[in-house]
Amino acid sequence: MNELATIIPAIVGIIGLGFAAGWYLNVWLGKNKIAGAEERAKRILEDSERDANALKREKLLEVKDEWYKKKKEFDSDIQSKRSKLQSFEKQLLSREENIDKKLDLLGKKERNVQSLEEELRERQKRMDERTQELSRLIEEQNVRLERVSGLTRDEAKRYLHDNLIEAAKSEAAQSLKEVRDRGREECRREAQKIVIQAIQRTAADHTVETTVSVLNLEGDEMKGRIIGREGRNIRAFEAATGVDVIVDDTPEAVILSGFDPFRREVARVALERLIADGRIHPARIEEVVTKVRNELEEEVVRIGENTLLEVGLHGAHQEVVRHIGRMKYRSSYGQNLLQHSIEVSFLMGLMAAELRLDPILAKRAGLLHDIGKTVEKTVEGPHALIGYELCKKCNEHPIVCNAVGSHHEDIPMEHPIASLLQAADAISGARPGARRESVEGYVKRLEKLEGVAKSFNGVVNSYAIQAGREVRVIVNHELVDDAAADQLSQDIAAKIQHEMEYPGQIKVTVIREFRSVAIAK
Repeated sequence: MNELATIIPAIVGIIGLGFAAGWYLNVWLGKNKIAGAEERAKRILEDSERDANALKREKLLEVKDEWYKKKKEFDSDIQSKRSKLQSFEKQLLSREENIDKKLDLLGKKERNVQSLEEELRERQKRMDERTQELSRLIEEQNVRLERVSGLTRDEAKRYLHDNLIEAAKSEAAQSLKEVRDRGREECRREAQKIVIQAIQRTAADHTVETTVSVLNLEGDEMKGRIIGREGRNIRAFEAATGVDVIVDDTPEAVILSGFDPFRREVARVALERLIADGRIHPARIEEVVTKVRNELEEEVVRIGENTLLEVGLHGAHQEVVRHIGRMKYRSSYGQNLLQHSIEVSFLMGLMAAELRLDPILAKRAGLLHDIGKTVEKTVEGPHALIGYELCKKCNEHPIVCNAVGSHHEDIPMEHPIASLLQAADAISGARPGARRESVEGYVKRLEKLEGVAKSFNGVVNSYAIQAGREVRVIVNHELVDDAAADQLSQDIAAKIQHEMEYPGQIKVTVIREFRSVAIAK
């Protein structure tokens, strides 16, 4: 019993001690787990914070790059628009100066016309007075003649008629020639007056187109980037634009060479943008060239619309508007096709108004007469007939279509406006400096002109003067009389017109001189 009493407390003590040891061990293990969890959570938070900071810096760099790129594109666009605005301002200033000059000239002409009208009225008044005095004197003379001759007025008329009839027959041929020459001279003078008035009232700037464009660079190191590794950039650029890029020893400049002005302009603008952007590689080159080409096509339409507004026309088909805009990038004998067409349009309007024709149709025919030159080269045929078909397709007026197709006599003319178009086209092309001609071709044309004149019998010598606008022919007075000289000038002019090609017109002057010398001793 005593042993049991001793064992039970010992057992209770051992159990309590085991329970305390278990509780202590559990507490100790729980603290270790909490410390480990806190350590892992701390490491996770630190890693997350580092990743967040790295991602933040990366995004900031991407935003900054995108901002710099947009800023550069914005600056380039602003600079391009500023350049266009400056160009428009220069054009407006030039037009204002021209208008002021024209106003001054019109004012002077009006004053001259007023003074001439006053002088003519005074002369007419004096002529009326002299006519009345002459009629009175003739009547008095007739009365005296009747009294002296013993014949009545009717008898004297019949007697004079019988005596003069034979003389009238001999003089009829000479009178007919004089009347014909006088009529021809009056017609020529009136035609010259209309043409001169039209020329004086219009003016246009002419520029000689070239086949190269020069692009300035900020430094020669940019040439290497344009060429690219093993020339891949320059080959990609030439393939995309169809323009040759010449990189030579010219400091800080490259040359774009090509016969198509539209392609050269696309190449110039695209290369400027690539240089400004700084990213020059084949994929970027193709992207920029395509974008610039689309922008210039839109610019072509705007040019066509502005041209129609400038000449005072409207209601054109969209295809016609686009072809008018493409005239800016075409040339004819070195003369800008758009400026030439605008000048012909103004000339047509002025001459049509003088002749009481429809000036709107005339101006329209003048503006569209060379539109066939803007059609793609895959369409074959003379440009006049190509333009004729294009105008018919776009529902232009039949008179305009006929004038466009017949201004080089490819089809018959059906209206006076077609004849006016030939004259206006020749006037525009014949202006000094309007069209380019090589020295060799110019000399050959003068030699051929003199040779044509010398091929006629009786011609002693011939001289081409005024840059080939006139040829003076010296004839032998013993072989050619005055009547034959008149016919000789017509024959020479007809042969020149048949055998030669020349801008404008050529005046033929035949000179016959006879000298008789006597000496008094």
